[in-house]
Amino acid sequence: MQENILTPKLVVKENKFCPGCGHGVIEKLICQVLEEKGLENEAVGIVAVGCACLITDYMGTDWIQAQHGRAPAVAAGVKHVRPGKFVFTYQGDGDAAAIGLSETMYAAKRNEPITTFFVNNGVFGMTGGQMAPTSLLGQKTTTSPFGCDYSKAGEPIKLAELLATFNVGYIARGSIANYSELMKTKKYISKAIDCQIQNRGYSFVEILSPCPTNWKMSPVDSLKRIETEAMTYFGCGELKGQVQND
Repeated sequence: MQENILTPKLVVKENKFCPGCGHGVIEKLICQVLEEKGLENEAVGIVAVGCACLITDYMGTDWIQAQHGRAPAVAAGVKHVRPGKFVFTYQGDGDAAAIGLSETMYAAKRNEPITTFFVNNGVFGMTGGQMAPTSLLGQKTTTSPFGCDYSKAGEPIKLAELLATFNVGYIARGSIANYSELMKTKKYISKAIDCQIQNRGYSFVEILSPCPTNWKMSPVDSLKRIETEAMTYFGCGELKGQVQND
């Protein structure tokens, strides 16, 4: 069966992300799955700060903007007062794994019935391309011009593995490096959404994504880098949870 390539109705405007950025592709995947499940009018998204927050201009769900790093806390509050809604956060490296690491971990610790989509491109994209908690060995950024040094910065946080240590519903990591990985990631997104709909608790999908602008690479080379470097360190697949897809 051929995959539907039509633009979802939830994509309400052409995005203005940098050429080759993964956010637009990930947005489309989420919109496709929400529409396939009939949730386009029942979804409430929470964003905070960073490139991720631009999605509110292009994706036609309801949105709430939280303080930097606080999206999971706000999402938990929304879910408690509107339990019938599908509530999700859309976050980047800095928001979920740096300033918001505590909120991310405690949402998982409490097994909050929310879903997080975490975009990992290994850099702080919006604020100038600084080193992130997910930057890989040797990666050059504005704050590591000679390359990320693990002896000084420590190794990248494997957030999916960390959250999988808690009693949660579903954890997975995918990428958008190629078509095959894209379709696997769409399946993970679908299962994460089902986890919440089936009242199985917290769900989380990490998505390895390119940032050609701050990586100083072409879009094509950025995708190759995900395959040869990012996916080598951050293994992809389902880490926790058995969710029955609709």
